[in-house]
Amino acid sequence: MNTSKKTTASAPAPGAADLTPADYLKKILTARVYDVAVESPLEPARALSARLGNTVLLKREDQQPVFSFKLRGAFNKMAHLSQEQLDRGVICASAGNHAQGVALSARKLGVRAVVVMPVTTPQLKVDAVRALGGEVHLHGESYSDAYGHAVELEQQHGLTFVHPFDDPDVIAGQGTIAMEILRQHQGPLDAVFVAIGGGGLISGVANYIKALRPEIRVIGVQMNDSDAMMQSVAAHERVSLPDVGLFSDGTAVKLVGAETFRVASKLVDEFVSVDTDAVCAAIKDVFIDTRSIVEPAGALAVAAIKQYVEERGTRGETYAAILCGANMNFDRLRFVAERAEVGEEREALFAVTIPEERGSFRRFCELVGRLPGASRNVTEFNYRISDAQKAHVFVGLTTSTRGESRTIADTFGSHGFAALDLTHDELAKEHLRHLVGGRTGLAHDERLLRFVFPERPGALLKFLSLLKPNWNISLFHYRNQGADYGRILVGVQVPAADDQAFGAFLQTLGYPYVEETANPAYRLFLQA
Repeated sequence: MNTSKKTTASAPAPGAADLTPADYLKKILTARVYDVAVESPLEPARALSARLGNTVLLKREDQQPVFSFKLRGAFNKMAHLSQEQLDRGVICASAGNHAQGVALSARKLGVRAVVVMPVTTPQLKVDAVRALGGEVHLHGESYSDAYGHAVELEQQHGLTFVHPFDDPDVIAGQGTIAMEILRQHQGPLDAVFVAIGGGGLISGVANYIKALRPEIRVIGVQMNDSDAMMQSVAAHERVSLPDVGLFSDGTAVKLVGAETFRVASKLVDEFVSVDTDAVCAAIKDVFIDTRSIVEPAGALAVAAIKQYVEERGTRGETYAAILCGANMNFDRLRFVAERAEVGEEREALFAVTIPEERGSFRRFCELVGRLPGASRNVTEFNYRISDAQKAHVFVGLTTSTRGESRTIADTFGSHGFAALDLTHDELAKEHLRHLVGGRTGLAHDERLLRFVFPERPGALLKFLSLLKPNWNISLFHYRNQGADYGRILVGVQVPAADDQAFGAFLQTLGYPYVEETANPAYRLFLQA
């Protein structure tokens, strides 16, 4: 858990503390953003709305030229600089999206742009800034680290700093999003959900909405491991976090702005905190409705709406979620897909203890097929023989409702299979599921085989039922990867005298397979 500390960091920009929502309204209405930005659509999320019983509208800032809202504030700020300032060049610190906005704006205005980015910035964003002509310097682990280095370079080279959030012109540029939302949807709107990093986006949105439609609730959203604004508002002064989570790199800010803190403290109605699994599930929800993939920061608002509806039981209301960015590293999708089902609680994970005796494995599989509730599939099955009396199996199952994992664990226990619910265990989800196995002296006469079978409901249970208990299963690994074909790795203890019978069994099984008993990797990591 973060141990926060108070800060006495610099004051807001001169005159900023005197600006009222009416002042910001004028600045937003006269902001220059459309030289580089487009008016993004406000689209209904039909599938999510139907599921939640409320209308969810998605503000598609992921469709901007740099796939983020940040270019609005960046260009508006730079358009207000003097020619002398532009001639000297500009500098910024950014986790990626603001950097792209500054680089694009600089190219549009024909000026030099120096960009300092944390070393943790996804390579996708680094490459995008360089492609736009920005001079990239990588420094520090977070935005705050990069900011300190940028200030040094600003003074050394006489550049003009373009702040990503703590500047009235930047805030006004971001506020044009709210202007578009209220113009695009003139009917009832109960709340607008806005992701918060440093606070520039929500400050612009809150100023505009509260000036024109004060009845609309403005709800800020933060990651539970990067909640500097929430802590600051609760403490009535800015709080600096010693470290921040990096999954949502676009909102990984240790210290919010002085002006954004002032605005958020006065105008934001409520704050919601979400976790990594909820954000992964929200990324999937957005994909289902739009066929687009947003970055973690871009899905925060959707995750918060789902949590808000569940906690309050609302029905028939209308919410807007700002999809603030889509600069997602492709490699990160592996993690998102892995955690989305758990985040939605569509998958439950268990450690189940089974007696190490003939027939118990099959009896457990048959129990899985008879579990109460909707038809469920096995999503993961990891086992390695390690004890002569007990077998410990890591199992994933599809679920249909939240909290169902507790009922399933109790059902396993009542049938003689002690079960530990790991659905909310971070160690199990992050690491242990990949570590089940290893060498064992009990797996004598072991044959190792890889099978491929059509991935359809009940296919794994059918496969398990065909593995007759004539030979002991000593290893089993399966993970549903969402493909059309499932892949299973099975270790079976087959005495040499049974080789011919086992070969005949494999032929009648009817699934393509490859024997891996002679594989050197198997011998190195799994054989005693």
